[in-house]
Amino acid sequence: SCVASAHAPNTQLAAMAAMLESYVDKVVHVVTNDGRNIVGLLKGFDQTTNVILDECHERVFSTDAGVEQVVLGLYIVRGDNIAVVGEVDEEADEALELTAIMAEPLKPVVH
Repeated sequence: SCVASAHAPNTQLAAMAAMLESYVDKVVHVVTNDGRNIVGLLKGFDQTTNVILDECHERVFSTDAGVEQVVLGLYIVRGDNIAVVGEVDEEADEALELTAIMAEPLKPVVH
């Protein structure tokens, strides 16, 4: 996984673009700066690391109920709101019992 910054030097943006290119047409997990967890099929991205996800859903964590999955469908996440992008191991992900996982939601990133 890689941390993105809207003000990263060109070398970091080039590294981010190369990493994202390797994830196109694969399932990825995006953690946003406001603490959201979004999983979907990476369809594309642009020079400012805006990403396009298809067949995606948000995983909403809670301490008193299992993970709720909210269907989002086709979705764009702004590059300046992305904290982390990582490839999902689909086999391991499918084996998770999300309804049994209870956790505090992530807090927003503070700069």
